[in-house]
Amino acid sequence: MNIFDLNNKYTEYKKRFDIISAKFDGLSARNSELEALQQNPDFYADSSLFAKVNKEKRSIEKKLDNLKRCKTALEDFGAGIELFSADATSVSEQELEELENNLEKILNTLWIETLLNKECDDGPAIITLHPGAGGEEAQDWAEMLARMYLRYAEMSGFKTKVLDYQAGDGAGVKTMSILVEGEYAYGYLRTERGVHRLVRISPFDAQSRRHTSFASVEVSPFVEDSQDIEILDKDLKFDTYKSCGAGGQHVNKTESAVRITHLPTGIVVQCQNERSQIKNKEMAMKMLYSKLLERDMAKKEQEKQARLGENKKIEWGSQIRSYILQPYNLVKDHRTNLEDSNTTAVLDGNIQDFINAFLKVDI
Repeated sequence: MNIFDLNNKYTEYKKRFDIISAKFDGLSARNSELEALQQNPDFYADSSLFAKVNKEKRSIEKKLDNLKRCKTALEDFGAGIELFSADATSVSEQELEELENNLEKILNTLWIETLLNKECDDGPAIITLHPGAGGEEAQDWAEMLARMYLRYAEMSGFKTKVLDYQAGDGAGVKTMSILVEGEYAYGYLRTERGVHRLVRISPFDAQSRRHTSFASVEVSPFVEDSQDIEILDKDLKFDTYKSCGAGGQHVNKTESAVRITHLPTGIVVQCQNERSQIKNKEMAMKMLYSKLLERDMAKKEQEKQARLGENKKIEWGSQIRSYILQPYNLVKDHRTNLEDSNTTAVLDGNIQDFINAFLKVDI
């Protein structure tokens, strides 16, 4: 470790911090505006405005606190370099590495937040999974993806809630909707939208042949409602049915599950998580708002690729990522044999991250 390399690192970190500071410019002024708004006696009369302002204020305060911590970490790292240049024995290399690791961790967090600057990126998300053709094999793959996202959300500190679950025929799921709540949940998850492909030796094939399965993942921002989106009663079709799965006499005897079809767009949402039909209807309407908002955002951005609300085939050539678990020698022993394997396979996307997470979870 020489002083020249340390100074170059500090210069690079300083540039990144200045860019982040510029991106966050104006947060202090906005925080002052929200504080002034909270001082107004009429502010507490509107419960929805109260919750919205408090949520925004907490988010801004967290960003400002992280920015302050990042500035402190940058100053500590700079001070450590100065001490090291004056007297190499005054600061150990391990101490400098700890200061650098702490600074880099905070910088990376803030840097990602500056990139997640699109509409609704900082809010919660709804993940909806649908298996492609293939029966139990595809349904099992959809459930594996659901478990992967649930584990990712848990490791990221997000809260999850299953809004809709329809069990498959013998294994897996026919459809599943998950609400993921947390800061920047939608920003982190929106790139998962698309078709996911799995290649493996099918556990449902008596001859142990290799199968290719597909499942689609839809990700939409979760919103309570949107003033920009108008939903007319005549455009909605409501259906009620009994919730599937275990749940006792109440679930088996009452039609508490709700399905809403938006006739102009053909979007269908359903919720059966709550015991009350009224609560399920409220949640389904929020899901509909979310999907319509996602559809509207896609139009604004004028993206040509398939987005939520479009019928994209769940088959070859449509996948955004492939998960190759066969040839199986690649993952037979991911701890010791992965580097020694002579098997050749094509790895797309974050397959290795998936393998590591997948092999740790009992699906």
